[in-house]
Formats: sequence, C-alpha cells, structure tokens
Amino acid sequence: MNLSFRQLQTFREVMRTGSISEASRNLGRTQPAVSTMIAGLERELRYPLFLREHGRLTPRPEAHYFLEEAEAVLDRLAQSARVMDEIGKLDHGRLRIACHPAASGFFMPRVLAGFLEGRPGVEAALMMRSSAVVEDLVASQEYDIGLAETPAPRASIRTEDFALPCLLAMPAGSPLASRDRIGPADLDGHPMATLFDAHHTWQATRAAFDQAGARLNRRFVLQTFLPALELVAAGLCCTLCDRITAASHAGARVVFRPFAPDIISSVSILTPAHRPPSLLAQGFRGNLRQALTRLNLEPAQNAATTDR
Repeated sequence: MNLSFRQLQTFREVMRTGSISEASRNLGRTQPAVSTMIAGLERELRYPLFLREHGRLTPRPEAHYFLEEAEAVLDRLAQSARVMDEIGKLDHGRLRIACHPAASGFFMPRVLAGFLEGRPGVEAALMMRSSAVVEDLVASQEYDIGLAETPAPRASIRTEDFALPCLLAMPAGSPLASRDRIGPADLDGHPMATLFDAHHTWQATRAAFDQAGARLNRRFVLQTFLPALELVAAGLCCTLCDRITAASHAGARVVFRPFAPDIISSVSILTPAHRPPSLLAQGFRGNLRQALTRLNLEPAQNAATTDR
C-alpha cells in the first residue's frame, strides 16, 4: 500500500464538504482530478469508501473510520512541518552545552539567556565540569558545544581558540588603581594570589616577574580564579585573572587593569568532529563567539559588564 499526502488531503476535503465539486473548489483542482484521486485511494485500500448513486457520493462506514486515521496522519504531518519550520528559524530544538567552572556561574548563562530570548521552544542542558571533562564530553559526540581551556589537538574535537590576556585585579583603594597599565615592577613584593604550579598562567607570571627582576610574593595558591577575587576584595592581595572570571565579578571593591607583558588565558569553543552541528548549535556558537570576542574589546575597568 502506497498512500500519498494528496490522496489523504483530497479524501478529507471530500468528507468535510460532502461533494466532489465543492472539494475541488476548496482544493483548487478540477473535479475529474479529485474523482481520479479518490478512485486511486480506493484502489490502494482495495475496498470502496463511497457508494456512488445518481452522481452523488455517499460515505460508507469504512470511510468514516478511515477519516479518523487520515486526519491523525495529516495533523501529525502539519505539526511536523511547523516544528521543522521552527527548527529552521532556530525556534525549536535542544542544546547540550558543557563548560569549565570559570564560565559556568555567570558568563555562559548570560550568553545562553541572550540566545534563548524569544525562543520558548528551545530546551538547553548546561553542564559544568573541569576543562578535561568538557573535552571528553564533546569528544563523545553527545554534546553540541563546549567551552574550556584550549586543549591539545584531538581528532574527535574541533576547536575555535581565543587568546584572552589576563587582567590584574586589585582592591579598589589600591594606589595602583590610578594607573592605566600595570607591570611586574609595580607589584614587586606585593602579595599575590595565583593558580597552582602546573597551570600555564602561573608559569607565565613567574617568567614575567623573573625577566623584570621583580620579586613575586605568592601568598595564595588556588585552583580557580574566582576565589582569588574575594581575597582581592578583602584587600589581601592582587591577582592576574582571566577575563571570563573578571566578567563575572561585579563587586565595587575590585578594579581591573591591563597587565604588561600579556599573560594569556586561552579558551576554546569545542564542537564534535564526527557529527555535523544542528542549525541551533551553529546559531548559539555564533553568539558565544561574539561574546568571547567582546571580552577583548571592552575596557578593563568595565570587565564585569563584558558579556551583557
């Protein structure tokens, strides 16, 4: 049996109107075309749907039963067409996103909220994990997009890299806050909070101080930058902070300034290499790309508003 959409549509219209002539007018077809379509439908079903007497069609009981089935199929097709249209307009679908801790509390939710505004039919799952786990989640091809520290090359992942210079975070009342740019010599002996030994920002910071002949007073060693900003706000230290974390900190007790030489915190948008992205994922990736690009364009003093 090979039933077509046009056969079902024609049959429904004949049942609704009760006549070939009115159905043909509503469908914009000729009466012979409608009659031929109904006859073809009956051949496919192998039994008659109408009793033909004196030029009139009288529905048999089978026609009334078949009408329920035809309407269910046509309604489902119409719903599918609406959904696919919404998908094409990025108004329907699901996003699975994984991101590292620096972006999970503020930056990524703000980017996601901006993208989902006016898209009530889109569902999203946002998972916070370490950068290494984010890589694995995207490599599994089960997540649409990841944001993490730039990984080593990996065949199962595509990366779009962003080299973001760190900002120096200092207490708002610090004498250094009056300067436009800070260097190692300005921080000679000043208490600092840094990340752990294996992190590339610590290694680059130590190298910058050594090259400038300045003493790096490492008072606090931390796993992530966010708690360092609380220590800075308490007046206990300064810290070189990645721009994503800086964008999440809106407290008036901390100010941010550019640091020279650049200490780069590189992050990447990760996408599965073996699965084509959905239109929805492509659209969100574009918004995320714009938000990361803006982080480098905003003045350091306004770090807390860079993703708005």
